[in-house]
Amino acid sequence: MTAATTTRPEVRVRELELHGHRVSYRIGGEGHTIVLIHGITSDSANWRDVLPQLAERHTVLAPDLLGHGESAKPRGDYSLGAYASGVRDLMIALGIDKATVVGHSLGGGVAMQFAYQFPERLERLVLVSSGGLGREVHLMLRLTALPAAEYVLPLLVAKPFRDAGEALAAGLGRLGLRAGSDLEEIARGFASLGDVDGRQAFVHTARSIIDVSGQRVSATDRLYLSAEVPSLLVWGERDPIIPAAHGRAAQEQMPGSRLEVFEDSGHFPHRDDPRRFANTLGDFIAETDPAELRPEQLRRMMLERS
Repeated sequence: MTAATTTRPEVRVRELELHGHRVSYRIGGEGHTIVLIHGITSDSANWRDVLPQLAERHTVLAPDLLGHGESAKPRGDYSLGAYASGVRDLMIALGIDKATVVGHSLGGGVAMQFAYQFPERLERLVLVSSGGLGREVHLMLRLTALPAAEYVLPLLVAKPFRDAGEALAAGLGRLGLRAGSDLEEIARGFASLGDVDGRQAFVHTARSIIDVSGQRVSATDRLYLSAEVPSLLVWGERDPIIPAAHGRAAQEQMPGSRLEVFEDSGHFPHRDDPRRFANTLGDFIAETDPAELRPEQLRRMMLERS
């Protein structure tokens, strides 16, 4: 007699048209919804290792943000607010009222903006190696704020960034990126900049949040609003892109929040240890009640802070 095998729910890639633009996304599972928002130059495949496990108990929705992946790359608004509105619109189109929103890197900034713009649609907030919590960011991203960066990028993505093997490892290694998921995901992201529309979207996005001195968009003055929202921060201790110190400082400013540090991980803890990440997220959802924010609560908190 053989042991029964468990078949995990299928997570499918689908697309629809919103405001005249193609939006690609991954969706699967049943239950309360988890929305997973990727980082800059990435796409929904960044979550591929954790989606099946999370889909066992939840509906998972992972979009390709506009300008990324298989979604359209129009000339337009690539600000955090525009991205947050795009996530909200996709949820409406799919009939999803509320969700636990998870954001990685740039996606963390989008998740915080979503929480600020649409608190009535937020159940929990999860920030993974998130931007928007301090100035420091890797030199590689700060260089995109330089004049004419969009004209230099084709040279950078040709070699060594787009080639596998020793040249790629050596090139990224000189920038402080170690072998493993950091190298793999950042190389994959830079490879996506091979077409002009992708490069333009990347530059517009980067310049909306970064200048030559570092991150210029910060949510730290509004973190007190998370007091009414169950919040989890996940960071890799060895993150070379955004230091783990940002996560520790943010936890101190987010009343009741939790911090999970993956000691052996870099900028992609959900790729380095997907089982631990999925278990951490699943436990957090199971152990917390969803937020029920009302306008009068937010008004009171803002006035008390002023």
